Amino acid sequence: MRMLARRLLLPGLTTLALTATGCSSTPHTGAADAAAPATLAPAGDGTSQQLDVAAAPQGTPTPAAVARAGGKGRTEQSSLKVASYDPATGRAVIAKAPQGPAPAKSAKPSGSASPSASASAAADKPVAVGDVIASAPAPGAPNGLLAKVTEVVGKTDRGTEVKTASTTLASVLNEDKADGKVPVDPSSVTVEPLMKGVTFSWAKSGGVKFGPEGAKLPLGNLRLDVNAAVDTAPDAPASAGASVSGFVQLAPQVEFSYDGTPGGGSGPRGAFLGMSGDWSSQWKLQGRAAASTGAPKRIPFAKLHSAPVIQVGPVPVVVNLDLTCYVQVEADGRVTLDVQQDVKGDFKVGGSYALGKGWTPVSQSNVKSTPVTATVTASGKVKGALGAEASVGLYGAVGVSADFAPYLRGEADAKASASSDGKTSLSGSWALYGGFDLSGQLHLQLSLFGTPVFERKIPLGALNREWALASGHAER
Repeated sequence: MRMLARRLLLPGLTTLALTATGCSSTPHTGAADAAAPATLAPAGDGTSQQLDVAAAPQGTPTPAAVARAGGKGRTEQSSLKVASYDPATGRAVIAKAPQGPAPAKSAKPSGSASPSASASAAADKPVAVGDVIASAPAPGAPNGLLAKVTEVVGKTDRGTEVKTASTTLASVLNEDKADGKVPVDPSSVTVEPLMKGVTFSWAKSGGVKFGPEGAKLPLGNLRLDVNAAVDTAPDAPASAGASVSGFVQLAPQVEFSYDGTPGGGSGPRGAFLGMSGDWSSQWKLQGRAAASTGAPKRIPFAKLHSAPVIQVGPVPVVVNLDLTCYVQVEADGRVTLDVQQDVKGDFKVGGSYALGKGWTPVSQSNVKSTPVTATVTASGKVKGALGAEASVGLYGAVGVSADFAPYLRGEADAKASASSDGKTSLSGSWALYGGFDLSGQLHLQLSLFGTPVFERKIPLGALNREWALASGHAER
């Protein structure tokens, strides 16, 4: 019998658009409303402002924002900068920033006059105890700095040395409101390849392209191509060498909102922090992968990092984004696959806060899968994924972590028989499935918003969708 040498050929699969729509998952009450911050009534006192949320200007230093201790004025963009910072001691040196063109006004008053010139001048005074400083990345603070001055040590040749302690966004955004989405500039993303055969490409506005695939990409997209070998089953022939090849393409954006408490309370009435974006990938799984022992084998192939500065009114808010792209294979060492899949869709992960309800996780994804011709040999099961571990936070602290993994799963069962007269028969069945897993958790560091601290991580809730791509039965 030559059952293992025979093939069950999956017929050419026509293009399928199989959609998992509106897939949000959370174990908390009110999950249906978790996709956005709760709608709250206006402050009604005419003092709050609606702040613009936009990417910080590039090419010029971003001045620090200063909230003065006991001041009645608003947080102002100043002419100060953080010249240096020592995270071990909390000491910082504050100096005058290089003078540049006056920044455009980014606050839209709601029933009140614009901040006065005297308030702006106050923001440029030397720092004092109780002042709060929000700074873009600076020497010693690669993820920016959000800190309160606890002591003025004295003057140095570089500026004023101060001692600081950690604080929250509530101390600089006060009772104001902000809501916006900011695309991540792909040229600001740094990539660390973790294996050979990884290339990076991106495209941005102004016709600027990078990498071998840059000319093919829509503006704002980045792409990672990989061609990775996978461990082959020990008894597999040389022709069954296993590999995964393909690309991941995405256009990430930061989503941020804040709704301050009227009268400058101790925290916001509502807030949201998250990451969303379009996702597409095309990948091919070939060969006879080795059997998985324990957990499925995960092979990271690149780490990406970006620390975009978003300008929330006068306040530079530093968002830290990290992604680790990986290939994951789960197999029993018996089946040989030759299959390719295209995946397109979007995702959104984050945390939404409402006063009185606390933090609610948000996880959503809409995915379409398009399979092409696939071949399965012999009997067995195999599952392959091309995914990403992602985290988003503020000023270097992780707030939300997520794992998004579109996958393809195949299985085949072949049976052979022979009779004494020399006749043989082969029968078998096969099935091919597409799907995705989305999981993650909220972290304690979301307390940076000024919300109550929670003592445990809150799971996003595992979101899994799977759909049949094709199946059949063959007899001979």
